[in-house]
Amino acid sequence: MSLSLPRHRRQAVPDLHPTAAADRYSKEDKGEKKDGQIEKGLRWQLPFLALGLLRHMSASSNIIHDCDEVFNYWEPLHYLLYKSGFQTWEYSSEFGLRSYLYIRFSYASGWTCILHMSKAKVQVFYTVRLFLGLISTITETVLIVALSRKYGKRFATYTLAMLCLTSGCFFSSTSFLPSTFSMYAVTLSSALLLLEKYASAVSVAAVGVLVGWPFSILVFLPVSIYSLIRGNIKRVFLSGLITSICIIVLSVYADYYYYGKWTSSIFNLLKYNVLGGGESHLYGTESSTFYWRNGFNNFNFSFILALLFVASLPSTWKKYTPDLLVVVSPIYIWLAFMSLQSHKEERFLYPIYTLICVAATAVIDSFPDLFRDRFSSEESFLVKVAKVLRPIFLGLILSLSHSRTFSVLHGYSGPSVIYKHLEHHEDAKPGSTLCVGSEWHRYPSSFFVPSYVHEVRWVDDGFRGLLPFPFNSTLGGTASAPPYFNDKNKASDMQYLHDVESCTLFVELDLRRPYPSRGSDLSKWETLAAVHYLDGEFSPAIYRSYFIPYLWHEKNVFGLYKLLRKIQPENVEQH
Repeated sequence: MSLSLPRHRRQAVPDLHPTAAADRYSKEDKGEKKDGQIEKGLRWQLPFLALGLLRHMSASSNIIHDCDEVFNYWEPLHYLLYKSGFQTWEYSSEFGLRSYLYIRFSYASGWTCILHMSKAKVQVFYTVRLFLGLISTITETVLIVALSRKYGKRFATYTLAMLCLTSGCFFSSTSFLPSTFSMYAVTLSSALLLLEKYASAVSVAAVGVLVGWPFSILVFLPVSIYSLIRGNIKRVFLSGLITSICIIVLSVYADYYYYGKWTSSIFNLLKYNVLGGGESHLYGTESSTFYWRNGFNNFNFSFILALLFVASLPSTWKKYTPDLLVVVSPIYIWLAFMSLQSHKEERFLYPIYTLICVAATAVIDSFPDLFRDRFSSEESFLVKVAKVLRPIFLGLILSLSHSRTFSVLHGYSGPSVIYKHLEHHEDAKPGSTLCVGSEWHRYPSSFFVPSYVHEVRWVDDGFRGLLPFPFNSTLGGTASAPPYFNDKNKASDMQYLHDVESCTLFVELDLRRPYPSRGSDLSKWETLAAVHYLDGEFSPAIYRSYFIPYLWHEKNVFGLYKLLRKIQPENVEQH
């Protein structure tokens, strides 16, 4: 009789595939319910309200970070609205490097404010900013909704917090710059890709490149190529092509209307910077580490985390590829390309600002994956600690961001505050001349100059580059090609007011250097208003970069931003 042993079922061997843990984590994070139904994610109302509030705050309190924003965008807009403003050489019809199509994009909001709300120029300025903030709010809301549907509520909520509070997004979202417009388009195009709206994603990319900044095409390449691969190639291609043709036609027509001749600002810009060997280095050069330093200043540790996104992929490959990898890949492409250029500006990084927040969130959200045991179904102690660290690390990033934003706004808001004081001194004689010396690059635009000021003039304080001139209507206004403009950044003899005695009002920054300021001559000038201005040269880097209670005022050095008025001879006799 044979001995029969009971047969036991073989215990299942756990899946040893390296992506198993990531797959399990992905399902948990997406909030998979027991019945197999996936949560839909965040609704649009919460992100729209949160972003709308923060963008309103940015529109009303943000400083102007770059004189290029003033002279190449706010001043031409002021001319279109009020027939006065400063013109740069790029807007000379001889060169035609700037597109009026982008200016017209914001013209409608300014004109609407004049007709129906307020004729005060300062109010028009802030209305245009609110319009820019609204565009930012809409595009970022779509991105948050797309992320929540694809990667879960926590991922979307963390990204929302960063978009709202990181300094870079706060500053860039309401800047009147083509690079900011490209940022709007990058945000919306990335969201549409995640929502699998591939044709729309490519169309938005075309608008971002042709209406915004042509060089940002490198940022849009990954999304565009991936959309062509994943979507209906014929439909996606035709969508991008038709959109591009329409935008180019509109751009050429706008250039013809304003420059008075058939030309293309898109082609002129590319020709100057690429084909013609443009000399952008004439406007300043920076070291190869410039963007890395600025990235940390504006995003602190989230910038480092964003750069580590690729390093985290071995633990998150199944969860984040290919879609999210395609979305955040422009960060590396753009940083590498822009770091190789000699001329560097902080605003050049704006197109990838929202992507930095997405990539940083992906790394934070994946903290537990770095410690998860792929051979065990139970969570280790380190995994539990990593989950706790996620909100703590996010809170650290947001706290540092708020500190940075507060320091910048309170340390460098002097120019806009001082120019607003002009509204309260209409007792100055009609036809007054407002003079500006070395502070020309912090001029907040003609929107801050009331009508009783006849003209704004530059005074020679040592700058030897080419300065903007007022639009000359007698030479043709926007169609003019004034002889004093050149593309070599050589100063013109006509750009300065040589008779300083004819100045009625004067704006200066007194940093209390050994050499005397004009305001120190009390026999000629009286101070109408003065506000503190952070002296970056003599303030320690850590204290000027971040607001630390008590120490910010104690450790930093401040100058005075002043509005001066010339004392008339009869007033001198009375004194």
